Amino acid sequence: MVVEEIAHVRSATIGVWVGAGSRFEQPEEAGVSHFIEHLLFKGTERRTAKQIAEEMDVLGGSLNAFTSKEHTCYYTKVLDEHLDRALDLLTDMVLHSVFDPGELEKEQGVILEEIKMYEDTPDELVHDLLAEQAWAGHPLGRVIIGTADTVSGLDRARVLDYFGRYYRAGNTVVAVAGNVQADQVVEAVGRAFAGLALGPVRLEGTPALVVTGRDLRDKDTEQAHVCLGLPGVPQDHDDMYPLYVLNAVLGGGSSSRLFQTIREERGLAYSVYSYLSSYHDSGLLTVYAGSSPEAAPEVLELVLQELAALTRGEVTAAEVDRAKEQMKGQLMLSLESTSSRMTRLGRSLLSRGRVQTVDEVLARLSTVSLQDVQGLSERLFQNRGMALAAVGPDLGSLADISLGL
Repeated sequence: MVVEEIAHVRSATIGVWVGAGSRFEQPEEAGVSHFIEHLLFKGTERRTAKQIAEEMDVLGGSLNAFTSKEHTCYYTKVLDEHLDRALDLLTDMVLHSVFDPGELEKEQGVILEEIKMYEDTPDELVHDLLAEQAWAGHPLGRVIIGTADTVSGLDRARVLDYFGRYYRAGNTVVAVAGNVQADQVVEAVGRAFAGLALGPVRLEGTPALVVTGRDLRDKDTEQAHVCLGLPGVPQDHDDMYPLYVLNAVLGGGSSSRLFQTIREERGLAYSVYSYLSSYHDSGLLTVYAGSSPEAAPEVLELVLQELAALTRGEVTAAEVDRAKEQMKGQLMLSLESTSSRMTRLGRSLLSRGRVQTVDEVLARLSTVSLQDVQGLSERLFQNRGMALAAVGPDLGSLADISLGL
């Protein structure tokens, strides 16, 4: 586990991080990690689902969870004086959930409605479509929530089997940040998790390579939602920090190239940005833009032009310096939240087996040079494939645009 003492705040955040995500599921059980995330809120040996909700409300705190492709996190944020009660509630959910068959059936219905909701949210759906296209045939390309068929096929036996395989001590990290005493928290967590199954978990898999192709989904929407995916790098790769800077230059803020060119200069989109998805052995850089359907081809051409310019090394020292300072500022501001600090600690320890200190991150950012960013963009994008996904009406013209740089 990992604890960070922050004496000047009145809150504490606890997170239980489990190395269970959609990439580790079998095709026929797709969505089971997310399903279990829901089920842990539905009753334990000591508490009903209603009592879990009522107890957290009495504490005046928040209790939530999320599932990603490589992990699931359950977390609570409370006043420091309520830490022991919050820890008892959280550990009860993780260690003693009953997976009641009636609750399981009801929650299947809830998730099926969640799947429908995503289908009706094109600006979110398009990102899943891109992952499926970019990493076609690889577990990283699967939708985290699963499909209607796989979720409907999950029964209690399969859920318990998956839970038993992955919810183990060797695959779990507890992270705490806030106004706490580290030695007391370590002792309390040790007692609380004494019942967690022992043994490590061997997480196998092969790296995902970007597959060139398109998925153009016709949908009657006001906007065309377009996503372009290019190769990224894994989490601990030597090029990770230059890529952070390169992404910031491309579409990471209001001064970025995409924002300035497409929104400010041309007025073609309200939302346009880029972001990174990095996993232990693979990575993806994604560009998103939402525009009127008739403007979508021009927007895509402009994105490709900016990427081509980066591939030619057309990055300035001023852009690199601005991106580095932007990222340093964002990191330091995030440290004002115990939730953000807990997330940084838990994700780092579970994914990398170690915690990156803030000083280490700042030092590595500071060493990124213009030449590092220029060299990376040339190596990463030149003559490499990319994937395209779009949701909206009248997308046929996007099929004729070359995806080469």
